[in-house]
Amino acid sequence: MGPEAVDPKGSFTMAIHDKPGSKQKAMTDVTTEAVSVDIAGPPMEGEANVELCCCLSKFLELRKSDVVLDKGSKSCEKVVKLLACTLPEEILEKLKKQVEKYK
Repeated sequence: MGPEAVDPKGSFTMAIHDKPGSKQKAMTDVTTEAVSVDIAGPPMEGEANVELCCCLSKFLELRKSDVVLDKGSKSCEKVVKLLACTLPEEILEKLKKQVEKYK
């Protein structure tokens, strides 16, 4: 089991470790525990959470409305739900390509 799961309703959820206040937006790692993402937005008033969802939608080529913060709004450890009908394999492939892009 990786950092992802498909819930009974068909939504894809991912564990995310984010690092707000970074110099650039980047997907930095995909491990068995979480997907690591650097976020340029500051960790105040939800700005980093909004930027995280926007970054993930861009990285995964999804609409912004298809990426929803499910848990962890005040933590670096989050759970993000993807509402789009996309295969988990496709999502993980896109995540890994993003990690390679920033290495």
